[in-house]
Amino acid sequence: MNDWLAHLTAAGGRQVDERLWQFPPDDSSLGATPSCLSPLSHLGILECDGPDAARFLQGQTSANVEHANGEFAPLTTFCTPKGRMIANAELLKVGAERYWLMLDISLVAPLATQLGKYAPFYKVTLNPRDDLALIGVLGTMPSLSDEAQLPAPSDIDWHMSQQDDTVLVRHPGAGSRLLMILPQARAVSVWNQMQRNAIAVGNASWQRADIDAGVAWLTAAHSDSLLPQMINWEALGGISFRKGCYTGQEIVARAHFRGQVKKRLQIATLEGGTAVEIGSEIRNADGKRVGEVFQATPAADATVCDLLVVLNTSESEESRLVVGDRKLTLRELPYPLERLDPESVVAA
Repeated sequence: MNDWLAHLTAAGGRQVDERLWQFPPDDSSLGATPSCLSPLSHLGILECDGPDAARFLQGQTSANVEHANGEFAPLTTFCTPKGRMIANAELLKVGAERYWLMLDISLVAPLATQLGKYAPFYKVTLNPRDDLALIGVLGTMPSLSDEAQLPAPSDIDWHMSQQDDTVLVRHPGAGSRLLMILPQARAVSVWNQMQRNAIAVGNASWQRADIDAGVAWLTAAHSDSLLPQMINWEALGGISFRKGCYTGQEIVARAHFRGQVKKRLQIATLEGGTAVEIGSEIRNADGKRVGEVFQATPAADATVCDLLVVLNTSESEESRLVVGDRKLTLRELPYPLERLDPESVVAA
């Protein structure tokens, strides 16, 4: 166990599995606390570095790499030639020739392998940054002493700020959400300082906030199975339809302009506080399979389960839907299901 993970254990954390941490008393304390800290162990960083990094990524990613300017950190996806997503990520420019891809930890190595097929043709290196820690701040950011040397956070979603080797990224949510990326050695001292005015919670709290925001991060279980539009990625600005060619671009564009997307991401609530497995079938009143569970996290009160689901567009909030024998209720998305051009976001 490295020093960062050892510190979380010493601070009262318990590693449930390779992805999840819990802290006492439990995540139900989130609602009563203005500031919460969460170790985002389910996320990781793949670094792309070198003189050709921008040109290399431009040919592989749905984002226009020029939009990643050190302030705006666009969403993006990497697809197969058939338009199916290998991984989705947030693209951060952290140096003149260096980019970080923030994505689910289970896809860091597979994406590195996939991109590595093309890397020999460019002056670029791909490195999983296992030496970095990711910390989520939910609620008001705790005040810190000057010695922490943290950058001032942006107040615009999907925008970043950077100071030396530390990056803060604003993520959407009903309340304030900041994602912090910093070296593990520094993470210990920063965590200790912030915890003076905040409570530690498991990363299920951050995942619930992603669900509430309608933001879906692919895991290894989803890779090579969904078009970007099936997780509403174009509605979040994760696809530039003006940038030109990238792997899978023709299929992604055709699906958009011909209206061929028959499945969409929805937020839902499931009866019972026990999480269901990714991929669990959703059926309608006629017993027909109409979708599947994308992500499931027990709610803070543990009486229901919060879900992201990929559902046939023919189903509506009036549909009678179940997972097994448990009733599923659809919730309203916090954004319109229409194309959001990242060009308009970066310009703002």
